[in-house]
Amino acid sequence: MSHDHRHGGSDHLHLTQDKLKQAIGLAGLVLAVEVAGGIWANSLALLSDAGHMLTDFFSLVIAWLAIRKAQSPPTASMTFGYHRAAILAALFNAITLILVAVWIGTEAYRRLLHPEPVNSAVLLATAAVGVIVNLYIGWSMREAADNLNIRSAMLHVLGDAAASGGVIVAGLVMAWTGWTAVDPIISILIAVAVAVSAWRVVKEACLVLMEATPSNVEFSRVAETIRSVPGIHSLHDLHIWSLSSNRHAMSVHLVVDGHLTVAQTQQIIQEVERIAADRFGIGHTTVQIECPESHHAEEDMFALDRNWNHH
Repeated sequence: MSHDHRHGGSDHLHLTQDKLKQAIGLAGLVLAVEVAGGIWANSLALLSDAGHMLTDFFSLVIAWLAIRKAQSPPTASMTFGYHRAAILAALFNAITLILVAVWIGTEAYRRLLHPEPVNSAVLLATAAVGVIVNLYIGWSMREAADNLNIRSAMLHVLGDAAASGGVIVAGLVMAWTGWTAVDPIISILIAVAVAVSAWRVVKEACLVLMEATPSNVEFSRVAETIRSVPGIHSLHDLHIWSLSSNRHAMSVHLVVDGHLTVAQTQQIIQEVERIAADRFGIGHTTVQIECPESHHAEEDMFALDRNWNHH
């Protein structure tokens, strides 16, 4: 049995945390501005954007806390460490986004039935602040977007930038035409966009929690590549899953010639680890060696072949 751990640099993690702390401060500022502006302008679109910004703020805080927690070393009760904390944070953030989208849609429907006057000048000025700051926050976090938790937070922020852009459109239309119904209409479009992006994150987070094979790893190709290593007769009990969005793991039983020396089997294990890491991005690999006489191995190999044929 062998393990190979490949961790990201601590400098990158510290830089990500620093950027997240900066983003938290900016998001809090925009939230306060949008709430005040939304109340002053009596704009549902702007208050909807503020509600979205509130989830942005919490998503950034949770992302920061999750990254800190993920760095905690493994323990006797948490042997893989706390990498899944980031996935749970991403799932929570996405669910809150869906709830916010439902609230926006409900309130927008009410305002379509009972239109209310909106101060378009205040709306425009406030939404412009939201667009600029959110785009800056999203751009500053782009280098860490391979992390699902960070990507979830980025979706919050960039989605809010798009929402603020929609609010600006609504403000311009109301300023030129006086048509106040555009405010709840834009709010509904914001709600739909938010819900769609959030659902994607929910789906990906659930796949990680269900230990599905990572979407960027082709299961059958991994199996065939390992099977082609000299000295390996066959394999079974191959499992590939994710500890987090950018940290994959694999375990496999290899059937080899029973007359191989310990040194020779170790060479096979190291070659499998190298293939997993270099060709498929799998950093944590566990390999168990078995001889051909193992009846259990034969049964599992047949089952594995049937599963491949079905998929």
